[in-house]
Amino acid sequence: MDIDGAVRRFLFLLGSSRPGGNTELLARRAAAALPAGVEQRWLRLADHPLAPFHDIRHGQFPPPPSGNEALLLTETLAATDLVIASPVYWYSVSAPTKLYLDHWSTWLRLPGVDFRPRMRGRTMWAISALSDEDPAKADPMVNSLWMSADYLGMRWGGALLGHADRPGDVLGDAAALRAADAFFASTALGEARDGRVAGRASG
Repeated sequence: MDIDGAVRRFLFLLGSSRPGGNTELLARRAAAALPAGVEQRWLRLADHPLAPFHDIRHGQFPPPPSGNEALLLTETLAATDLVIASPVYWYSVSAPTKLYLDHWSTWLRLPGVDFRPRMRGRTMWAISALSDEDPAKADPMVNSLWMSADYLGMRWGGALLGHADRPGDVLGDAAALRAADAFFASTALGEARDGRVAGRASG
């Protein structure tokens, strides 16, 4: 269901340090199957670098965000669906992706933003390419994103995984491409999926 009857708006956050990488190729393949009426916004996190995260939970309130942080906060809150597209780096998300998620801790404390209540009911999706042929090696990353979404009361759309080592390799992963074509096919969301789509389902 749409958030408050709004038009579905997918925010694709590209976490790779390399433009046009395998994760992005897989994400764009999946996005091509979205209905025409669904809005898409694509942001490359490396092009919108964030300041280092400082944990001030037990001190003063954080200052109002500005620059890239303000942009990412605004776009995140405007999305009905948040797609984290990050390669698997050391069994986790990329550094720009992790920094973006760390800033959620700040946004939770911003006066008047109500970040957690406003994110509730939206849907998080994960898309990733990994060099290991065993998709289970992506489990730590997938579970981290799933638990982050669950903490905010978000729905979990699933994780689309592809195998790739060298640039463009994912285009040779026929199973991943078939899964990409069907990844966003159901906008009911929150359901477990088969094939190269992994992860946990939450209601």
